[in-house]
Amino acid sequence: MKILAVADVEDKLLYDHFKKERVEGVELIVACGDLRADYMDFLITMVNVPMIYIRGNHDDSLISKPPLGAICIEDRVIRYKGVTFMGLGGSVRYNPNGKNMYSEREMRMRALRLKPKILMKGGVDVLVTHAPAKGYGDLEDLPHRGFDTFNKIMDKYQPKYMLHGHVHTNYGRIKREYDHPSGTKIINACGYQIIEV
Repeated sequence: MKILAVADVEDKLLYDHFKKERVEGVELIVACGDLRADYMDFLITMVNVPMIYIRGNHDDSLISKPPLGAICIEDRVIRYKGVTFMGLGGSVRYNPNGKNMYSEREMRMRALRLKPKILMKGGVDVLVTHAPAKGYGDLEDLPHRGFDTFNKIMDKYQPKYMLHGHVHTNYGRIKREYDHPSGTKIINACGYQIIEV
């Protein structure tokens, strides 16, 4: 299955200069956070495929006004066309009022609550997050630190992919892909990436 993964940056190639051939064959859009609902609606309409999403640390407004037609997979495990997705959005807590921010312990508890659903679905193929995993594309500052919980999920369930956002080119040169010791390929979806699952 071909997936269009998007996060953080409204890429002009998809928005201002949209061409259908750029997304030819895409069967699902996966939004990894910090995107406006209008932009997500636009992608659903133009690409004309379903979208699943998690919320980023700047997405508090999506709680009350979600994008039309998209499916939020926060704290869920869903299957689409035989591929199982697990969603854990948000970032490390750096603002006490942030609704999509979590301590390491809170993220670990969210992941533990999904264990029965993961077992019912027979595992996880794609882990969808906003923040990166600790040590794999995160930064030193508190707002952009990764979660070690994601490393533990990859070690235990060995998903084929982890898709995330949060760390983007505004912060300097970034590495877009990592190979995790579990065998998971970690992809930073900032802007957009097209992958085959």
